[in-house]
Amino acid sequence: MIRLFRVFIPASVVALLLSEIVLILACYLIASLFTLHYGPMFYLFAEGNYWKILVVTGCIVLGLYFQDLYAELRIGSNILLVQQVCLAVGSSLLFMAFLSYLRPDYVLGRWLMVAGSIGVVLVLPSWRYFFWKYVISSMRSERVLLIGNSSILGEVISRLIEKPEFGYLPVGYLCEDSPCDFPIPCLGSVPEVRAVCEQYKPTRIVVGMSERRNRLPVQELLEIRFSGIVIEDAADTYEMAMRRICSRKIQPSQLIFSSMLGPRPHAIAMQNFYSLVIAIVGIALLSPLMLLTAFLVKVSSPGPILYRQRRVGTNGHIFTLSKFRSMYSDAEAHTGAVWATVDDPRITPVGRWLRRLRLDELPQLWNVVKGEMAIVGPRPERPEFVELLAHQIPYYRQRLAVKPGITGWAQINHKYGDTELDAMIKLEYDLYYIKNVAPALDFYIIFHTLKVMLLSRGAQ
Repeated sequence: MIRLFRVFIPASVVALLLSEIVLILACYLIASLFTLHYGPMFYLFAEGNYWKILVVTGCIVLGLYFQDLYAELRIGSNILLVQQVCLAVGSSLLFMAFLSYLRPDYVLGRWLMVAGSIGVVLVLPSWRYFFWKYVISSMRSERVLLIGNSSILGEVISRLIEKPEFGYLPVGYLCEDSPCDFPIPCLGSVPEVRAVCEQYKPTRIVVGMSERRNRLPVQELLEIRFSGIVIEDAADTYEMAMRRICSRKIQPSQLIFSSMLGPRPHAIAMQNFYSLVIAIVGIALLSPLMLLTAFLVKVSSPGPILYRQRRVGTNGHIFTLSKFRSMYSDAEAHTGAVWATVDDPRITPVGRWLRRLRLDELPQLWNVVKGEMAIVGPRPERPEFVELLAHQIPYYRQRLAVKPGITGWAQINHKYGDTELDAMIKLEYDLYYIKNVAPALDFYIIFHTLKVMLLSRGAQ
């Protein structure tokens, strides 16, 4: 695993991305050998046309990214994979056609573009299949032995099996009392850890025992650790694999004495600065779109254009959040504060599209300018829900340590939910964000939010 932007990214994903960039460039370079009437090197470098191939390559890679082809490497259908590659190539062709309307000399030669694109459609799916079939398995260099019977360990095992691109190969587990229904073989009991290590040669041990007191083989694990085998807590593996903190394993002492837990003052100061800059620029650039949205809200149903609502900000400070109204006026007059649900009848037809495209949240840029919110942070909740969830979910109030955001780590990784389980999962994502808050992570979230908006995910 490689840690980029404060996020664990599988080395195989990075390798796939780089290899596909090289293959796409190669397809267009090879196509130039057969379609140009004079020297390709002269055309590309002496005449300065190389940047056009780079633009086409970038468009195709973005097309693959927006279809989650770097988030999900498993090939479910070869036909679907070809269709997705064709869609990515088609989007690059449309973008280059758009550039040709601006300036005809901005685009590659017609036959070079056609031949190179055909090469990409033929080569990329074949490479993906080969990479998934053979390269991924060769990169699973971490042989993992798991110790314990805890439910968290079960989640970790399922995740590692589901995502072989992580590079972790679970060889089996050691049970505490009796075997459980983990999808990997039981290799013995916890006291047999030394003998099992000698037989199966793991490179990493993950400890997830439900009860460690007087049961953890400390001396054996100490000797194993000094032999060079990495030993880590299941909560750390959970954080790496799930990209969120395991709230069920947190002890107050871990939060109090942790040197890694944010928010760090300098990171918050930088966040306040670039959030203000982005908000001001966003208001200036998006003013026409905001005016059009306000008009649609006004003519679609009676009531105010903006919907103002009390929300909980940093350290429990109450502020008024502004959104374009997406529900009928007085939608909660008889029900009080309730979560939105799937196909909520209170949402207007125009409001449904506003939520799907996240346009209803544009007025929150003013909250950012006023210093009440940041561009990135936990979702601001209503006081009624905060009080309810704080009594039901441990550490829920700790998410108020940073400013709430228009977008955030939980918003891009988890669907909108209206249950206590959803609230707990989102809290785990929020705690991960607070622990790792940094400009690099913020801009990673902002970039990923564009995909969420374009694909209309998570809105409700």
